Formats: sequence, structure tokens, C-alpha cells
Amino acid sequence: MGYCLGYALIEGGDAAFSMDASAVTFGPGALAEVGEEAAALGLRRVALFTDARLARLLPVEEARRSLGRAGIDVVVYDEVHIEPTDRSFAEASRFASDGRFDGYVSVGGGSVIDTCKAALLYATYPADFYAYVNRPIGEGREVPGPLPPHIACPTTTGTGAECTGIAVFDDTGRKAKTGIASRRLRPTRAIVDPTATRTMPKSVVAASGFDVVTHALESFTARPYSTRPRAPEASKRPMSQGANPWSDMGCKNALELAGRYLLRAVADAEDEEAREGMAWAATLAGIAFGNAGVHLPHAMSYAVSGLCRSFTMPGYPEGEPLVPHGVSVVVNAPSVFRALAKTSPARHLEAAARLGADVRGATPEDAGEVLATHLSTMMRKAGVPNGLSEVGYGEADVEALAAGTIVQARLVSNAPCAIDEEGLRGLFRGAFAYW
Repeated sequence: MGYCLGYALIEGGDAAFSMDASAVTFGPGALAEVGEEAAALGLRRVALFTDARLARLLPVEEARRSLGRAGIDVVVYDEVHIEPTDRSFAEASRFASDGRFDGYVSVGGGSVIDTCKAALLYATYPADFYAYVNRPIGEGREVPGPLPPHIACPTTTGTGAECTGIAVFDDTGRKAKTGIASRRLRPTRAIVDPTATRTMPKSVVAASGFDVVTHALESFTARPYSTRPRAPEASKRPMSQGANPWSDMGCKNALELAGRYLLRAVADAEDEEAREGMAWAATLAGIAFGNAGVHLPHAMSYAVSGLCRSFTMPGYPEGEPLVPHGVSVVVNAPSVFRALAKTSPARHLEAAARLGADVRGATPEDAGEVLATHLSTMMRKAGVPNGLSEVGYGEADVEALAAGTIVQARLVSNAPCAIDEEGLRGLFRGAFAYW
């Protein structure tokens, strides 16, 4: 047995890890550069993806002006569904196919960016909808070749979608979330302008902020890359390769930033330092989990979102049940980390400390409780729901929630230890309430 940068190398496990990331431009006012970036990529006709609310706001107008100054023909698609579905992905794909675009720009949150990823994929390589969808729900077919340029411009501080090759959607027939994952889906460029997040309501700041936190926590505590069976060839190494030295750097910094700025950003919409800090945390966490992958809180969230019956949250579209993605993840997180901290107590304690928890005198046996308690305290202060019970779930739902989670093979297999449906039922029961 040997070691690589602190990771034990195990017989039959992978001895190498890969580092992938979008090219990122970060800073106040950066959105004005989207036209120059598009022109540099040789684009002449682009689809600008956004949603109906954002289409009326300054970030989209700024992007359109910038593209216009660069002499680029722009066609706006503003019918993105918040928390996309198989149907909304299909509709966006038809638009992209009909438009004959040579490039794409997305201005919005993760829903917008993910919809753009899916649309450009199906427009470039038409196939049955489930051809590229993750197994076991879909075929998990590989993307056949290169995709057109995509410049992603986030307007929320959470998903990190601008740095990942993942597009997530609700499967309306199965009432479960799933997605498409490929390195080729990662946007060509990410333009992260913290001023573009000024329009976010308080509840969206909280939900997206906890998405940052859970991305970093899950990537930092995922199974080590060296415990994953070695791929038969380098090109087959999975995008979600497990915790590794590259992803660790982003996770640690993202946790510190979120611990310092998340609650400030929720409390004060005018706190530019906090919004900027969370925007950078989201980008770092996106790069990290785009390489390491997330695990059980996200896997469980897909069932929580997909089976939602009546919950709605202020600041989000009215008229249909919706558990915002960041909320659907974080309501499970304290239960998961409390139970799984024994797999790597030092990492869980370090994560808690970087989030701002007082870990003085804490022993390895305390790691799960320290992290879970600090995380649930942050949730309470930010005003997010107190566990599954406050988003409409109870004991009668445990079987369906566990069944909807176990099929998320890519995420479940990235957990730091093996888990079955009975184990998942226990985690869901532990997530009903925290205070």
C-alpha cells in the first residue's frame, strides 16, 4: 500500500485522479464581457436561455446588450421551468434544434443552466430522451462527441451548474429526480458576476446557499477516489470519482466562505461582501463536486423533490408544489452526517470547524453530532424548513422515499460506505426534525 497526497492507495483501486473545470471569469461587472467571449469563440447566432422572471430583469438585459455590441444575433428562450422536468427539457431541446444556433448563453440559476445543457445536447445529437439519462432510469449512453460552445452566467449563489457536466430534472412519470452526466456537458466558459445575484429573494439566497454547503460537505466526505475500482482505461474514469486532493481544496475554501457569509447574505440583501463571498463559494464548490461528486443528501433529495405533494416556499413560483433543490438536500444532511461521520471522523470535524462550529475538546466519536448540530443551527437561523416533516413528509412516506433514492446509483455509490434501502429508511427517519 502506498500514498498519494495523503490518500491511501489500495490494491485494485485507482491510483490517479483527474482535474476538470470550466474556464471561469469572476468579478463584479463581468457579465458585460459575455459578448466579447462569444465573439472570441466564433459565435454568430446564439440562443440565450433564461426564465420568464429573469427575462425582465437587468442581468438578461445586460447579456443581450453585450452580445448585441459584439454583432451577435440573439434569440431568447425564456420558458425554462424552475426545477426542470423531462417535458421542459424536451420542449427546450425542440427550440434549440429548430433554431440552428452555433452557440448558447445561459443567464440564470441551475435550472436555466441545466436546461441549456440538455437542449444543446439533444439538438446536436438527437436521440430518444432517455438515451443519455443516467442508469438505471435511462440508458446512460455516452455523449457521442463535442458540443457547441456554452457560456454559463449564474444569477444565483448555489448550484455551481456553471462548472459541472450534470443536468438534473424531474422525471414526471416516475416522480423522481435524475439527470444526465458527462464531461462534455460542462459549459465552455463560466462568467460569474456577483452583482447578477442582487435580484434573489431571501428564501432563494437561503436555499441556494445550502446547496453550496452540501456540495462541499458531500464532496469532502465522499468515498476516497483511491477506493473506487480502477477503470479499464483512463477515458472511462468517472466524472464523480470520489474525494481527491483537487476537490478537497475547493471544498475547504467553500465551507469557510459559507460559514462566514451564508447567514449574512440571507439577513441583508444589501450585503455585497456576503453575496460576493457566496458567489465565489458556489463556484469553488461547483468545481469540487464536478470532479468528486456528491452522495447521500443529494441522492435523497431527488426523492424528496420528486414526491412533493403540496409544499411551496415563498419567493418561488406559485401554483405548483415545489421543494427547492437546496432545501430538498439540506433537510436530509444533518441526519446523514450524524450517521456517517464514523467513516471519517477527522474530515467531519474539520468540515464542522470550517463552517464555524466550535470543535474544541471534540473527540472522533463526537464528529457526527457536532457537524449535524451546527448545520441544523444554520438552517434554523436561515429560516429553512425543520427537516422532512415541514416539507410534507411523515412515516408513511419512508418506503417511497427510500425506493426513490436507491435508484440514484451514481450518487449512492459515491457515499463513504455501502448502504441499502433499510439504511436509507433509517436516514429518512432521522431527518424528520432537528429542533
